[in-house]
This record gives sequence, structure tokens and C-alpha cells, in this order.
Amino acid sequence: MPHPPHQSLKVAAVPKPRVPARAEDGPWHAEAVCRRDEAGLFFAPSKEPTAARLSREEAAKRVCARCPVMVACREHALLQPEPYGVWGGLTAAERRVVLARMRRRSAELRQAPAAGPVAAAG
Repeated sequence: MPHPPHQSLKVAAVPKPRVPARAEDGPWHAEAVCRRDEAGLFFAPSKEPTAARLSREEAAKRVCARCPVMVACREHALLQPEPYGVWGGLTAAERRVVLARMRRRSAELRQAPAAGPVAAAG
């Protein structure tokens, strides 16, 4: 009698989130390191423990640090704004801080009195 086929236990592969390519994103997308092997680092699984999240985010940031399009990715994430994941070396929380600072700075510049010509002392 033949033996039943051997079934090894496999961990279900979690599909890697791919950054969707859109025409308005420009050519930088094709060069993003995260589009290759480490894409799973950039987005949190549901109910991820804090220590695991921090470790994963640090690993994602190390990938970003060697990415040739990190600045373009960050700019994209801030302009969209992207609500999840690590983009351009920043987490969603870090991007919210940057955006808040940008809004505050913009408001300060709008409220600042326009500097007129300086009168020459004579």
C-alpha cells in the first residue's frame, strides 16, 4: 500500500504589501528598495505587540536608509499623506509630527508681519 504524500507544515505566507504604482508617483517608485524582498517590514500586522512593532520599524528604517529614493518616498508620504506604514524612513506617527510642524510653521509665516524696507540711518 503506498504511503500518503508527505505534508510538511508550512507557515502561511503573508502577502507582502506592495506600494501601488501610480502614474503620478513618477519613476522613483520602481527604484524603491521596499518593492523587493523586505516589503513586509513596512506595514504592521494586526494586533502587533509594541516591542515587535518597534523592532520591525527599526528594521524597516534600516532598509530605507540604504534606499536611493528615500527622500522622494518621504515627500510622497507627506504629500498624500500616507496613513500607514514606514515610508521614507518615517513611521506614520513620525509623519504626523512632521506634518503638524509644517502646518504650524506655515501658519506662523502667514501671521508674521511683512517685513518692509529698512530705513537707512543717516
